[in-house]
Amino acid sequence: MAKVFLNDRLVKAAEAAIAYNDSGFLYGMGLFETMRSRGGKVFGLGDHLQRLFASAEALSINHAWDRAYITEAVTALLEANGLSDARLRLTLTNGPPRAENETHPTLLITATDFAPYPAEYYDSGVRVVLTEARQNPTDPLSGHKSTCYASRLLVLSAAHRKLAAEALWFTMDNRLAEGCMSNVFLVKNGAIVTPDLSAGILPGIARKTVCELAAAAGIALEEKDLTIHDLLGADEVFVTNVVMLTLPVVAVEAHTVGSGKPGPVTKRLLSLFNEYIATH
Repeated sequence: MAKVFLNDRLVKAAEAAIAYNDSGFLYGMGLFETMRSRGGKVFGLGDHLQRLFASAEALSINHAWDRAYITEAVTALLEANGLSDARLRLTLTNGPPRAENETHPTLLITATDFAPYPAEYYDSGVRVVLTEARQNPTDPLSGHKSTCYASRLLVLSAAHRKLAAEALWFTMDNRLAEGCMSNVFLVKNGAIVTPDLSAGILPGIARKTVCELAAAAGIALEEKDLTIHDLLGADEVFVTNVVMLTLPVVAVEAHTVGSGKPGPVTKRLLSLFNEYIATH
């Protein structure tokens, strides 16, 4: 039977339980990280935990766990489930309400077999749509991977009903922001541009990796405010997260991106990303 790591121990998945009044369950006062492992090693684990801890401090999600403890928990979980290539989810909440200055947080880590995106997504590219919902950079949750994820899931579900792989969000002042579950990059004349963090976007682990890979490969990359005109005028568009890596976008709504096929910069970055994953 599959096991999960809950708070301080491994337990059978069917027996895992959180308190009925857990603040993550009742109010969405929680954070999560989606991670991937290859050969038993979690990609970017340090970056994931750094982001988690920074968000926990910013949102007053109090806990006593450190990087070493969670790293050991992740390793133990993979071993207990006999997993090498896996998809993991780490959830951290404030736990049940307690007296002032008393905390009882919840830490849950799960792992399943890794299921990649279909190969045809990379061979032929995907279509994305635009959502009328707007991202508010002044929202206290902006830029954090919060468990308050319902709006993203609703928009993504609507995109899937339109046979699109992802939906792109804009800010209230019409700046390009991000996807429901991805960061977005544009390519114009061989150079890459991506929305600045000031748009309230998530500082994605894959986003960070793409920026580093582009710099190492001598590909110009700039973070700045972007508009719908930049999006529709791009030669290439791709979206990123640690599961999809670098996913080529060949259509935005009814608009064809570039040649309508995955572009050379996108394909090069995907190759570099796969090589990086294999060695880190």
